[in-house]
Amino acid sequence: MNSISFFGRSIPIIYEVDCVIVGGGTGGAVTAIAALKKGIKTLIVEKSISLGGTQTNALVSPMMPTHIQGSDINQLIIEQLNREQVETSDGTTACSWFNTETLSYVLEKLVVEHGGHILYDANYIDCIKQEDSITDIIVNTCNGLSAVRGKTFVDATGDALLSRTAGVQVESGNCYGQNQQISFRFEMGGIDILGLREFILSQSETFCKIKNPNFFEIVMVPEKGHILETFFKKGLENGDLKQEDLRYFQAFTQPGKPGVMSFNCPHIPYIEKTTDPILRSKAVTEGRKMIRRLATFLPKYIPGFQNSYLLKEASQLGIRESYRILGKYVLTEQDYLNRSRFYDGIARGDWYIDVHSVNNQDEQNVRFSRGEYYEIPYRSLITNEISNLIAVGRHISSTFLMQASLRIQPTVRDMAHAAGVACAYSVQHRIALNQIDGSRLKEELSLVEGN
Repeated sequence: MNSISFFGRSIPIIYEVDCVIVGGGTGGAVTAIAALKKGIKTLIVEKSISLGGTQTNALVSPMMPTHIQGSDINQLIIEQLNREQVETSDGTTACSWFNTETLSYVLEKLVVEHGGHILYDANYIDCIKQEDSITDIIVNTCNGLSAVRGKTFVDATGDALLSRTAGVQVESGNCYGQNQQISFRFEMGGIDILGLREFILSQSETFCKIKNPNFFEIVMVPEKGHILETFFKKGLENGDLKQEDLRYFQAFTQPGKPGVMSFNCPHIPYIEKTTDPILRSKAVTEGRKMIRRLATFLPKYIPGFQNSYLLKEASQLGIRESYRILGKYVLTEQDYLNRSRFYDGIARGDWYIDVHSVNNQDEQNVRFSRGEYYEIPYRSLITNEISNLIAVGRHISSTFLMQASLRIQPTVRDMAHAAGVACAYSVQHRIALNQIDGSRLKEELSLVEGN
């Protein structure tokens, strides 16, 4: 077995592949499938033991609605979910539904069936560079430190970890240095969904317009007229809730899991820096207390929850924004407003600028009409500093406000598809990732105007 020297230690090289993907989340998994379909040897390095990242480990479902026609890999995932008896369409909204366990299984199945490799339970440590290229990465495994050698490298960490350790410049937060708010999601079981639905609709709540009884959503945002606000205020008065528990409450049913809902809350208050490991740990402990209060409150106050119970907590925090690379092009909110098109536009987005602000100072109200979109240029995924590196996910090159639009899962899947195609193109044509003509990728992805 080959080895390399790392701070005076001999580290075994356990994989040598064409494409090394650090992070097996929404972006990393799709990048792998796309690269594999193009015929290059691909490895995902994943710190947990399941693919899907925020979708599966942070319990973020369903995928937010989009009217952009997704890539063929996005459609492949949906078809595989349907084969596993998971109904992905509610018939009313443009959301794409899933349950976390099935999605994780489907992503793994697709990677393995296409000949890919997955290194689970492996934490990224550092990278080895030669001039402007990464040659190897160092990971910590159950057997200690190991090395992975590659030709192209994909930063799908969400926190731009690979990019930062490789020397790529980054930004973080808004103009005050504040990051978006953290969520700590959870699931509850034993819910009488039909009873809950009947109760909510009987109170003239109009938020959820889905007709299919297999799908339902509940929400409570203060001062927005939601009928659940009265119950939350009563829980606050009785000491069962605290004021921070009322900031945001939302829950979605889980297809294939009768009686289960996934909660897009609590929002952890007062944590302004998601890049601080101490504060992230504090978010876990504070969030866990909030989850317990909500899981006690719901059976006591809300019809349909009488026999419900806390089923599980997320194994990963819901981090909306931390670091963002400074790539060859910084996508801005002006590009959103202009519905910008680019010669190297490799993905499209139409979600609004959805800022979960810690202080409500960054809220935006401009939304697209159906059929409107902006493009994400290939240059926002590549850097000047490292020739064989590409980023995919919430940390691509953009401003704070623009990131709040492009971070949603359907958009990340589409940019990931492009990243996988780019890695294959780089290997097969021996052109550095940051030297590829993005217009070629746009043509290959059939994203030229009129398509």
